[in-house]
Amino acid sequence: MEDISEVTPFKILSIDGGGIKGLYSAKILEHLEEKYGVISDYFDMICGTSTGGLIAIALALKIPTSEISSLYENRGQVIFPKRNKWKGIIRQILWKGKYSDIPLREVLKELFGDKKIGDVNNLLCIPSYSVTDDRPWVFKYDHTEGELERDNKTYCVDVALATSAAPTYFPICEIDYYDSKQFIDGGVWANNPAMVGVIEAIKRFVGFGKKFTSIEILSISSLNYSGGKPVGLKRERSFFDWRNDLFDVSLVGQSHFTDYIMKTLCEMNEIDIYYQRIPSEDVSAEQRHLVQLDCADSNAIRFIMGKGNDRGLVAKKDPLIGRFFNELKRYKI
Repeated sequence: MEDISEVTPFKILSIDGGGIKGLYSAKILEHLEEKYGVISDYFDMICGTSTGGLIAIALALKIPTSEISSLYENRGQVIFPKRNKWKGIIRQILWKGKYSDIPLREVLKELFGDKKIGDVNNLLCIPSYSVTDDRPWVFKYDHTEGELERDNKTYCVDVALATSAAPTYFPICEIDYYDSKQFIDGGVWANNPAMVGVIEAIKRFVGFGKKFTSIEILSISSLNYSGGKPVGLKRERSFFDWRNDLFDVSLVGQSHFTDYIMKTLCEMNEIDIYYQRIPSEDVSAEQRHLVQLDCADSNAIRFIMGKGNDRGLVAKKDPLIGRFFNELKRYKI
């Protein structure tokens, strides 16, 4: 690892979770890569949760963003096959969960092959939740500052499955390498992983006596419906009444909370933190059915892709985004 003596920022890319809506984030990144070159060359650390974790790992392996977008466009319906509405509800509530993870594993295997976390080109923070240990779990590249010796030999496919195992949607992910520990979606506690990255940076890399003196973080939202609900909703609501809203509310709510914390930290922390969020595009009430976590039909794919292209065109012209690409990353692994 090179010695860094001058004042320089530690740069973090953070990508929210959101199921098939990862296509929105991937399209934005595709536009940025088209303008600036390989995304991972500019960020010391990449953080991602759930579908954002899949993207983060792919970026850290220098897989082109066009290939990542193509996965969502062409394989989304394999991962989230369209089901009869009532059969889907019965599976999700009473049986094995809504989907098998076998197709997802096969798609991830096509993307990552036999690559392991130790093969990546960036520091990583990929949130999950260990059901076995009953605590949050962050998969990381084993950097020397933390003297870590835990995750580098883990297959990228397994990490991607662990961070994406959304309860009632996919089965719990069991990883042999960790003595069959079981994991679920990191979105249950860190759907927006920006704070996870900042904590890791301050603990290991940034501050007095460390190699970096400031943090710059670019956070990319998923595509979310944010129109709110009318008053007068039924108050006694079963799981059937909530259905997809139950998970959506959790993911979107804590993503907004993390965004608020990050903005507050920028104002009060002794360490200089620059935080920039690429937000969700607007989604109307009439379009809401097209932005579900698992809605991967052709209309939804076209809609999400269009919104990603719209925001990507704006992002690559924004000088506040462009500052992240003025200088290559400084942390070498």
